[in-house]
Amino acid sequence: MFVTPAYGQEAAPAVESGAGAEGTHAGTEVPGNAGHEGGTFPPFNPATFPSQILWLAITFGLFYLFLKKVALPRLGGILEERSGRIARDLDQAAKLKGEADAAVAAYEQALAEAKANANAIGQQARDAAKAEAEDARKAVEAGLETKLAEAEKRIADIKASAMKDVGTIAESTATAIVEQLVGKADKSAIAAAVAAGR
Repeated sequence: MFVTPAYGQEAAPAVESGAGAEGTHAGTEVPGNAGHEGGTFPPFNPATFPSQILWLAITFGLFYLFLKKVALPRLGGILEERSGRIARDLDQAAKLKGEADAAVAAYEQALAEAKANANAIGQQARDAAKAEAEDARKAVEAGLETKLAEAEKRIADIKASAMKDVGTIAESTATAIVEQLVGKADKSAIAAAVAAGR
């Protein structure tokens, strides 16, 4: 037997204090239970099964018709629309991907050309700088060679002048030494000895 809280609250005041002595407990009996044939819950009553099955079939049939005529066509339309939209989006994405791939290929080609041009410009600049450095080096070397030749000529002149003066100095020194030792020196003999010693 099913007793809901509402029945229990309504039944509680109806039970008198003397009823507890008869073995009934407050709030366990449902008033008006005599009309339900022994207190069985109507959906579980076997006498009402045929009418319940009939109403179940009618309700199920109406629900089936509602689904078939109203709900499922709308769902089918929505699914078809979404499928078409997805197909269009996929086509658009494929088109955009192709355009992006073409743009990337063009960018990579332009980048490769720019690198090649930069390398060519750099090589030309290196070659020009190398040629200028070579020309400057040759000019400096030519100037140094001219200065070296002039310096060698001056050194040779100074050496020749010094050697000429060395003979005179040697003669005068030898004359002074001989005069100190002997007293008187023969200048022509001393000059011949100095010339032979060179």
